[in-house]
Amino acid sequence: MEKKKKNYNLIIGVLGLVFIILVISVVGYIISRPQDFIIQGEVEVTEYRVSGKVPGRIEAFLADEGDYVCKGDTLVIIDSPEVRGKLAEAQAARSAAVAQRSKAYNGARSEQIEGAYELWQQAIVQEDVMKKSLDRVRNLYDQEVISAQKYDETKAKYDAAVAQTKAAKSQYDMAVAGARSEDKAAASALVDRADAALMQVDAYLDELCLTAPCDGIISDRYPKVGELVGTGAPIMTIEDMSDVWFTFNIREDRLQSMQNGTKLVLEVPALDGRKVKATVYYIKARESYATWKATKEIGQFDVRTFEVRARPDEPVEGLRPGMSVLLTERR
Repeated sequence: MEKKKKNYNLIIGVLGLVFIILVISVVGYIISRPQDFIIQGEVEVTEYRVSGKVPGRIEAFLADEGDYVCKGDTLVIIDSPEVRGKLAEAQAARSAAVAQRSKAYNGARSEQIEGAYELWQQAIVQEDVMKKSLDRVRNLYDQEVISAQKYDETKAKYDAAVAQTKAAKSQYDMAVAGARSEDKAAASALVDRADAALMQVDAYLDELCLTAPCDGIISDRYPKVGELVGTGAPIMTIEDMSDVWFTFNIREDRLQSMQNGTKLVLEVPALDGRKVKATVYYIKARESYATWKATKEIGQFDVRTFEVRARPDEPVEGLRPGMSVLLTERR
């Protein structure tokens, strides 16, 4: 009886030892079992910087951070006295150019034309008097009453009178005809140049009221009212929520034949783990100085990190830039 009892205890002990070994093996397997590799990324959107071409001071903001704006909405008003001064200068230059053009096309004043006509008539009378004097002197010269010198002097005075008449006629014709065609063209060109300068100033004036380049949400606003901003300085950032994508940094040994067009199933923790379908459209190696990982010391190879981008197949309500996404499945 006692021998049977000892055999029974031995069997119980062996079974207990086997059970303990089995439990330890199962726990060890669970602990040492390789975990499913999870790739984490984040949501990104296209960002637009609102900036101007004209330096000045911020006069007013018409939208705040977090506001949804539409393309063309006025966001910022900039005060620039220098541009207003340039506008006044350009307007004055144009007025002067228009006056010069009018002067060239209208010709001489009526008083100038009348004065030139009177000088011409006076020259005609003088020429007629000298013609009569020359005829008398010629008759006397032919009769050898006067000397040749006297005749030559009278002839010279007559020729001078003829030349003076022609000059007076030319001055009269010039006054009637007005400016030369070249002068008129030059005056018109001055007006065109003034118009171009005025257009340039008007373009700068348009830059004093900055508008939204797209529909989106204002994520950042940098300067404050009254602060000075320079040419091209960013004033606001607008996030275009219609252009959303997911970005991941994946080591090349974990790409697993991922390529453009690969379908992904992503999990968004911020949206209660919602599943989102996306398609890969961009794969590019990251900069080697920041992503190269040496593994040769353990008998493997050097690996690089690739940036992978994927777009959602359909709009996702509530998705915001900066949210984390988990790559759980690929197809």
